[in-house]
Amino acid sequence: MGSGVSGDRRRNPVRYGLLFVIRQWRKRIRLILQESHSAVLNLLEGIKVVDFTTIVLGPYASQFLGDFGADVIKVEPLEGDGFRAARPGPSADIGAGFANFNRNKRSIAIDLKHSAGKDVVTRLVADADVVVHNMRGKSAFALGIAHEQLQLIQPNLVYCWSPGFGSDGPDADSPAYDDIIQARSGLAALNADTNGAPQFVRSILCDKVVGLHLALAVAAALVRRERTGEGQRIEVPMLEAMASFNLAEHLAGQTMSPAQGDVGYQRLLSSNRRPYATADGYMAIMPYSTKQWINFLLLVGESELADEGWVSDGAERSNRIDELYALIARVAVNRTNEQWLIELSRVDVPCAVVNELSQVIADPQLASRGLLGTFDDGDLGVLHYLKPAFVSAPMSEVEPKRAPHIGEHSREIMRELGMTKGDIQSLIDQHIVGDRVGED
Repeated sequence: MGSGVSGDRRRNPVRYGLLFVIRQWRKRIRLILQESHSAVLNLLEGIKVVDFTTIVLGPYASQFLGDFGADVIKVEPLEGDGFRAARPGPSADIGAGFANFNRNKRSIAIDLKHSAGKDVVTRLVADADVVVHNMRGKSAFALGIAHEQLQLIQPNLVYCWSPGFGSDGPDADSPAYDDIIQARSGLAALNADTNGAPQFVRSILCDKVVGLHLALAVAAALVRRERTGEGQRIEVPMLEAMASFNLAEHLAGQTMSPAQGDVGYQRLLSSNRRPYATADGYMAIMPYSTKQWINFLLLVGESELADEGWVSDGAERSNRIDELYALIARVAVNRTNEQWLIELSRVDVPCAVVNELSQVIADPQLASRGLLGTFDDGDLGVLHYLKPAFVSAPMSEVEPKRAPHIGEHSREIMRELGMTKGDIQSLIDQHIVGDRVGED
């Protein structure tokens, strides 16, 4: 794949190093010229991301890059990303789940097993800044998109990928999805029911957490490349990332050597730490600091307990936290949610009503911040999307684009690569590249 080009680069490293520097300065000049027409710039504007990710983990990561203004080109098989089928959806190839993980991207559908498809990838990667994927190493190599293969095309590439398990471990070639990682990382056990039976968290939590890791890795690698001009290769394995995520507080006594106790943060493992039943619903009530605990105890008529020395000692209080949580459970039923909100807010004790998912959308705080945005491009009608949670100033908000249809931008992208109309049509006619529109 691109062997002639890569051979020249190996023979002329200085020349191609200079070409890389020139290309970066051209990008900077373009941005400076754009700045004269715009008060602010998007943080990743001018960055080209070739995105081979699928399902949730990788698309969640690359969506953040698109939210920050990068040009994210989603490369998918002719049949499309497997998550497109998750229903309900506004069209046959865009389900609600897919729509919420793939905004601000363009799609090109390519048969990566065909040599002509690989040639299109070579063109895509030649001037790319970033490549991301979330497949196993052997699968990436078979498709011609392993790091050692793409580095021959673009030596300064930021290459980040997230397999299920680290590539130098015994499970490197094993498949993994969110449930598998919830089980192996200890998350399902942490979420056990009252009988001790493990349960999956009702969210694609591992994919999303590791997706954040992947997006952060890309951003850090881009900063490094900006400073040194060197490409980066970063692996973000799911199991390793989630084990670290879960154990950060639960490593506990195993933090020291020799160990000073078992794993597990006891406050979080308390059987009485839960949403508390009130007179008309459920509340999260969480005194944490000494002042908050004393204020809470005085509020509920436990002045004698508030005066006991151990309540004011953080370490002692932690050792007896189950007693205090049991007290909250006993008194919570004496007031309504509204009464608790008023009285606890008055004494500055953190609290919240337990929202159903349908109530989250209407939460006053989220509504005031504009949780949901809308777009109506005349194709799929009005769609809601979840706005990015981060706010930066000065920074213009990226004009949102809905998730793309399969191959919606295939022709557009190939034209940008300098391919002729005839070559483009030939690839489409041979079903090597997919095109939703079917016309130029």
